[in-house]
Amino acid sequence: MTDKPPVPAGDGALRRFNRTAEIATTDVIRAYSTSFGLATRLLGKRHRQHVRNIYAMVRIADEIVDGVAAEAGLDVSAQSAALASYVAETHRSMRSGYSSDLILHAFARTARECSIGEDLTQPFFDSMTADIAADAGFAAYDADAHANYVYGSAEVVGLMCLQVFLREEDRTPQEHETLVRGARQLGAAFQNVNFLRDLADDTDRLHRGYLGGSTRLTDADRDAWVETVRRQLDDARTAIPLLPKDARAAVRSALALFAALTQRVARTPAEELYRTRVRVPDPIKAGLAARALVITALERGR
Repeated sequence: MTDKPPVPAGDGALRRFNRTAEIATTDVIRAYSTSFGLATRLLGKRHRQHVRNIYAMVRIADEIVDGVAAEAGLDVSAQSAALASYVAETHRSMRSGYSSDLILHAFARTARECSIGEDLTQPFFDSMTADIAADAGFAAYDADAHANYVYGSAEVVGLMCLQVFLREEDRTPQEHETLVRGARQLGAAFQNVNFLRDLADDTDRLHRGYLGGSTRLTDADRDAWVETVRRQLDDARTAIPLLPKDARAAVRSALALFAALTQRVARTPAEELYRTRVRVPDPIKAGLAARALVITALERGR
């Protein structure tokens, strides 16, 4: 079953290229994240492709720094050059509205339509650059480095999605402030719980200690991070009613999934997190998505 329509023929070269670019970004999500793919299917049609375009752009950058370039034989210097080239082409395409790179072409169209600027993309790329710089040895992130990294790698992605959701909407300054905080907190929660579930890979393969240094986490450390994630999810939850209705089910579903994942992490001994990757079974994901749809359908108002 596919939701990809055929590429229109004889309908204008640019339109054909645009649709091909969208197919490419959809394929990136399908290949890399069943959870995110499920959430995007719950979005209204006017948002769905834009969010897929954002995901694909950040996913490719993340893969450059998380092993793909290294496995292809690039040393640290060459990996840095590859990322720098990707950054330059991203920003060039955002200014021009075109790229020969299908993923970046799709993202550029989203950025221009939804007013996503370099104030959001550059912090993301700064965090990706930090990952490459960390490859010289074990990278231990203190509290300030952690906060900066999470802002760039995750919170700004939430803000990019918020730009998509609000591009045709009016909100009061107070409502907008609540939505911005919610988007940032949701991004931070996602990143922090992923740090917990990826302890084995981050420590052993990537040699990074995102959660506080080079010493191994104890159960007490895990509990403290779980409480941080729960507070972030609670903050994000308060912003959902202010989102346009055709974005709420997807955000609710994603939040519920990561809340369930956090529960599983909380029950897993810290030492086991260094050996296994905690996940939520697909039937539970489907149930959470269905519940989010029902709750949203029953809501009144805009």
